Amino acid sequence: MDKVVLGSKKGREAMKRTSQSMIDYEKEVLERQKNTQEVTVLGEEDASVKLLEDLVFGAEDELLERLVQESDDRGATLLDDDSSESDVENEARLQVRPTKRAVWEDEDDELEEEVDMTHRFRRDLTKSDAEAKMTKQKLQRRMKEQFQKAMGGTPSWDNHKDSDDEDEDGDDLMTKTGNFVGSSDSLPKGIIRMKKCLHANNDRPSEDRLTTVQFHPSAQVVMAAGLDQSISLFQVDGKTNPKIQSILLEKFPVHKAQFSVGGEQVVATSFRNKLFYIYDMMEGKVIPINTVRGLNEQRVKEFEVSPDGQSLLLTGSSGYLHVMTMKTKEVVKSMKINGNITGVACSHDGSRVFTNSEEGEVYVWDVRSSKCLNRFMDDGCVSGTSIATSHNGQYLACGSAAGVVNVYSQEECTRQTNPKPLKAIMNLVTSATSLRFNPTSEILAIASRSSDEAARMVHIPSFTVFSNFPMFQRKTIYRAQCLDFSPNSGFFSLANNKGHAPLFRLLHYKDF
Repeated sequence: MDKVVLGSKKGREAMKRTSQSMIDYEKEVLERQKNTQEVTVLGEEDASVKLLEDLVFGAEDELLERLVQESDDRGATLLDDDSSESDVENEARLQVRPTKRAVWEDEDDELEEEVDMTHRFRRDLTKSDAEAKMTKQKLQRRMKEQFQKAMGGTPSWDNHKDSDDEDEDGDDLMTKTGNFVGSSDSLPKGIIRMKKCLHANNDRPSEDRLTTVQFHPSAQVVMAAGLDQSISLFQVDGKTNPKIQSILLEKFPVHKAQFSVGGEQVVATSFRNKLFYIYDMMEGKVIPINTVRGLNEQRVKEFEVSPDGQSLLLTGSSGYLHVMTMKTKEVVKSMKINGNITGVACSHDGSRVFTNSEEGEVYVWDVRSSKCLNRFMDDGCVSGTSIATSHNGQYLACGSAAGVVNVYSQEECTRQTNPKPLKAIMNLVTSATSLRFNPTSEILAIASRSSDEAARMVHIPSFTVFSNFPMFQRKTIYRAQCLDFSPNSGFFSLANNKGHAPLFRLLHYKDF
């Protein structure tokens, strides 16, 4: 082997070659570092997808810390790359996936991953208990379906159609009812946004069937009463609903209890006799009313408080409806129908009273003169069971033993001898025993005490049923005895046969 002499021509050429080799080596090292950085960037773009999956499918506790850290690192790396790489090089690199190992990888990536559907944020997306596990692809489809319903129903290309939404009469009605069209604040149909809360009477469940649940007209309070001979008041916060007070009415199972218009008193009736109680909350007194002058009845069970708060409408036997003044506790007038009264409802201004009969005949009364203004047969009804009026004075709902609820125009019911219902709601299969409009007249709640979970919410004025109520994996409502909305529709509750008052927060409405 020839020796290389420093300073000679061969020596200088050897040093030159060595120097060039070192330069080439340094370039290769820099290129490798650059490629490594690019692989890291692409790998972290995939990791961002995992962050999104964690947001939807869980791992909430780690999300914030990881998102902040990785976004800082990614921003610095992308800034360096953009300053040193051309657009063509970046595009080519994005098109060709790197062959090196990614920053992270899951051994089960090629398998069809399943998601735990028992998580509290995902339970409402299941349709049965059998769906305890669901693939991500199926879950995405389920979420897409729910989103489409929330936006007003499934698209026209979807062959599946909800029977509640297939009737186009509701859409026609919306174009004719000016008060409800064009407002961004109006309640959308399809799915009602709601949250299940702790039972309204969770702090003191009833030991027997609840017969009444009612929200206070001005305070954030709800009342529950029932066959355990008690009336209880609870503060409504949706979280703990603490008990405020309970009173025991000895040997007096409560059939019905109702606040006075101002909310200072509670009127309660029972089953066996005409004795009823008035609970004066301001004075803290329970006042028994043993006799009512001018009332010739063996018992007082059903009643309504007039909208002006001046009188009680007492349902008597043989078709009588008595008007008793709250001040003097005496009957000042009576009205009579053919057959027995099964339901009483007042117009929003208290000038008219609507009564329903066992024979399905509806009577319209003028309160001041006690004259019958009109009477008509509830369309298709054989036996009437309940009746309700809307707060805006537009609608009258009549329930029947067949479960059908007809909704009429109040104005037409007053002047036409044979009014036709705006809509016949046929979502109950047992007797429609409870009806209630919410204060904004956008929801009609209907229920039957003859079957479990037989409760529905109807969107007004489309007259379509909200598809997600009730939609829980276990029984929640059971047999509903009574329905009510809070003064501004923020809450909805029911009294059931298990002694509970299930409570729901209606998220569309901002106030109590």
